[in-house]
Amino acid sequence: MPALDGLRILDMTQYEAGTSCTQMLGWLGADVVKIEAPRHGDPGRTLVVGGDYAPYFCNWNTNKRSLALDLAKPEGRELLLRLVPRFDIFIENYGPGVVERLDLEYETLKALHPGLIYAQIKGFGSSGPYADFKSYDMIAQAAAGAFSVTGDFDGPPMLPGPTTADSGTGVQMAVALLAAVVQRHRTGRGQHIEISMQEAMTYYMRTRTAFASDFGAQAVPRIGNAMGAAPTGLYACKPFGPNDHAYLITVTNRHWDHLCMAMERLDLLVDPRFEAPEGRVENGEALREEIGAWTAERTKYEVMETLAKAGVPCSAILDTKDLHEDPHLLARGFIEKVEHPERGEVRLLGCAPRMSESPVEMQRAPLLGEHSEEVLRAELDLQADQLAALRASGVVGQREPG
Repeated sequence: MPALDGLRILDMTQYEAGTSCTQMLGWLGADVVKIEAPRHGDPGRTLVVGGDYAPYFCNWNTNKRSLALDLAKPEGRELLLRLVPRFDIFIENYGPGVVERLDLEYETLKALHPGLIYAQIKGFGSSGPYADFKSYDMIAQAAAGAFSVTGDFDGPPMLPGPTTADSGTGVQMAVALLAAVVQRHRTGRGQHIEISMQEAMTYYMRTRTAFASDFGAQAVPRIGNAMGAAPTGLYACKPFGPNDHAYLITVTNRHWDHLCMAMERLDLLVDPRFEAPEGRVENGEALREEIGAWTAERTKYEVMETLAKAGVPCSAILDTKDLHEDPHLLARGFIEKVEHPERGEVRLLGCAPRMSESPVEMQRAPLLGEHSEEVLRAELDLQADQLAALRASGVVGQREPG
């Protein structure tokens, strides 16, 4: 049985910070009903490409059902309010003031369902000088210091690649929601949960601040790829494409010994420049040239295979195409294949937690309003004529597969 079987979520999220949270819970077996506007739905549906089923949306909304309701119309809002008592969690991540204008605040929904767990993801939270500021992933990363530690030492701050402020916030909210569910089992009471993207993103800054910030007394410098003394670092590999590199780390003397043996360069072990860790730091550039000459004769996968098997922490730099074709991820069944209504079978990255007693099959992201009638019929006992009238008035939307 899925771990979260029976947990029911009204999901009024969009883009990524909220959708990553509800997708994670859906992957663990929760029933997630995504509330979307009938005309355009989640803005993530049309992000980057046209249509209403963009790859961005597909990657963040698997294992959900879509109910298209026009909440700006009294009839649409009333349907949502009627649904609230039948669900455990309500979650939203709209911009400042949106739920307030719809009168869907915590106190309003709590009056209908005292046990409701009501969750909000906001860029800067609901209090403080920045409370009314809008945010996206890049804004939260900038506000949490991530730009400031990314990039070369003598270069400008740089946008980190992963959207950690969005999805990292979502996963932290998922943890908080599950904690609230456990607490409700003990007390019978729901609660209001708020998370600030800026604050959540600082969770991923702690290691960098711990090593060089002196408890906030100074700014941590940018160090590019030099996360440690030589030979730790990034090395180019043949055929020298933009991602033909490998990254290796030597933390211990044992790692250093294994590296030299794997490269068949035992002479480096007795080279007076490199014998001691201090010498490897002082002569770091010369050492990197020696290792770089060896990696340049091999592909990134050959470097990874040789060094990792020898006990040296090392990985090829996998690009996003490599990820979907990685033999290790494929062997572990992590790359999921789902049917896309317009593209046929497509590949998606899977769910990392593996729970032996909680099997959940990945389901494709829903079409806009695909489950509107299914949800309203089952939850509110609406009949065919009522559903037809709601569709005709634009209160409810439904798109059929095919």
